[in-house]
Parts: sequence; structure tokens; C-alpha cells
Amino acid sequence: MNPIRPMTRDRLPELLRAMPKAELHIHIEGSLEPELIFALAQRNGIDMAYSSVAELRQAYAFTNLQSFLDIYYAGASVLITEQDFYDMAYAYFVKAAGDNVVHAELFFDPQTHTARGVSIDTVIRGLYRACVDAYAKLGVSGSLIRCFLRHLSEQEAFETLEQALPYRDKIVGIGLDSGEVGNPPEKFARVFARCRELGFHLVAHAGEEGPPAYVWTALDVLKVERIDHGVQSSKDAALMQRLASDRIALTVCPLSNLKLCVFPDLASHNLKQLLDAGLAATVNSDDPAYFGGYMNDNFTQTFAATGLQAQHAYTLARNSFEASFIEASAKRRYIDQLDACFATFA
Repeated sequence: MNPIRPMTRDRLPELLRAMPKAELHIHIEGSLEPELIFALAQRNGIDMAYSSVAELRQAYAFTNLQSFLDIYYAGASVLITEQDFYDMAYAYFVKAAGDNVVHAELFFDPQTHTARGVSIDTVIRGLYRACVDAYAKLGVSGSLIRCFLRHLSEQEAFETLEQALPYRDKIVGIGLDSGEVGNPPEKFARVFARCRELGFHLVAHAGEEGPPAYVWTALDVLKVERIDHGVQSSKDAALMQRLASDRIALTVCPLSNLKLCVFPDLASHNLKQLLDAGLAATVNSDDPAYFGGYMNDNFTQTFAATGLQAQHAYTLARNSFEASFIEASAKRRYIDQLDACFATFA
């Protein structure tokens, strides 16, 4: 039975909010809302460069990825204790549950914290405990993907990998993030090969600000299973065919792309082009505290601006479950819930 039925556009926002979905591209440090930043700074006796929540929010005017990263790392400096990391992650899960996100795979950047003297034990224990409680209390399953900072060296990536190995049972995958331009995926070829030997799932940011060539090398050199962002792939017809035929998921983040000036406006976003070309695109929030929206904000604003329809919504949500790193039975269960949701809107 086809769960998709024609519907008027006035019902579409309700459907987008109600449908179950997975989030596959969320930097948990990027979910730190200004209010929590100030609360943690006060708890930990840290002086902020901004005098108020309002002043901090006003600083969220970014011209590119690096201008965002500068303030992103400053915000992360308030994270000191295991409880801080727990509070940050659990606050995200509460918002995710409100958006009917039923599964989330959280990126985290240990090097951001170990460089400040915070142990990787503190980071992982806090985040993992939040995942456990989110499932028990909110019904949202969560898993952790630890990322290497690509502006640092591959040797430093090897070192932080070794630090994390005692907690490998709490980490589902390995990613690559931070400033993309000038830091191509092949810079981390050897450490990703090691991660593959260790049995981790592999993902990498590529083709956000960087060229399509970065997507090719993420696939062929790093051998990743998903591409984070990947919107520049539309500039390379052969790459588009490769992504479609191999069903390589793209974790697209529309409001992030808008905030970082990847596209001049949401109406210009290429999400529909990616879907119409048969790519396994998904919608995600990236760094929602900084980019103006969590999952449902990304869905409703993008659909309103681009004219995407209910069929696109179903495809995006289903792609998110199929591309996730959960077991097959859980994927089937979530897709059944998605079908049931769409049936109620028929």
C-alpha cells in the first residue's frame, strides 16, 4: 500500500512536524543554546566575552564556515564536567523529541575539549549517559560519532583515536569536520583506514564549501558510507550519478547552508534537485543553536521556500532511517511508524 496521498499545501507543515524522522547530522556542541552557555559559564566560574544572552545571539552573523567556527569553539569552552556534557546532550534530545525525531546520531569533537584539559572520559561518559536517558525517558534512541578536526594534523587524529579506544563500545562511527577548504579528505587517509580496520562506521564532511573533488576522495580514499553536506555534488554530473547508483546518503542541512552563505536564500537550495536526481538526501539541523532551527524548522522552512511536496517529505524521512547506523529491525520499525503517520494524512 502506498502511504502517500495527495494533500493540500496547508496540511503539509502539520505532516512535516508529525512524521517520525532520524537526525544524522547534529554537532552536539552546536546545540548549545546561549541560555545554557551562560548557565554553564556561571556554574563553572568562566567569564564570557559577551555580557548577555542577547549580545551573544547578535554575534551569530556568519559570512562563512570559519566565522561560525570561531564563535562555536568559544561557546564550547564552558563545557568542563561530565554533567555539563550530559546537560547539553539531554537538552538537545528534549528538543528532538518535540520534533518527532525518534533516532539521532550525535557528532562530537573530543579534540575541542582535550585541548582545554578536559579528559575524553569526561566527554564520552556525559554524552553517553544522556543517550541512555533519552531512550529511557523520551523514547529517542541516540548514538555517538566522534569526529576528527580536519584543521589539525593526521597525527593528532591518531592520538585522539587511541584515547577513545577504551570507549569504543559507546561509539558507533568516526567522522571528519571543521574547516573544509584547504583540508581535503585524503589528508586523513591512514587514520580512516585504521578506523575501518577497527570496525567503525565512517562518514565525512565534504562538498559543503569544498569542491566536488572532496566528495570523490571521501568516497574513494576514506571509503565513507555517508557524505555530510555534499551539496556541491550537483556541480559534477558524474558524481551525481555515482551517489545515486551507490545510494550514498547525503546529510543535508538547509538552514546551515543558508546561514553560512552556501546558498543566497532557501529558494535557491538544491535539495529538490538532489532528490529528483535519485540521491539519498536527508534533512538535518547541523548546529541548530547557531543556525536558527532544529529539525522541524529545517523541514518547514525549506519546504515553504522550495515547493517540495508530501512525496519528498516521505522520501527524506525514509532515507534518514535507511541511512542510519541502527540494526535492520529498528529501521523497519521506524519505517512502519512513518507509513502509519502518512496514512493518517491520506
